[in-house]
Amino acid sequence: MKTSEIRKMTTEEITKKINETKAELWNLRFSGATGNLEKPHRIKELRHLVARLKTVLNERKEDK
Repeated sequence: MKTSEIRKMTTEEITKKINETKAELWNLRFSGATGNLEKPHRIKELRHLVARLKTVLNERKEDK
């Protein structure tokens, strides 16, 4: 998901997406610990996505 797409989302949608992404990230980490992880690069992608989402949220808080 690109930053431009994130900026078009509402604050509630971004918060919901953060929670969903963190849940998926937790599941992937758990799979990795048990040795069943098929796409290890997905963990990095999700971590970066959470960072982008949080950055946009913080920018919105600073603007107010």
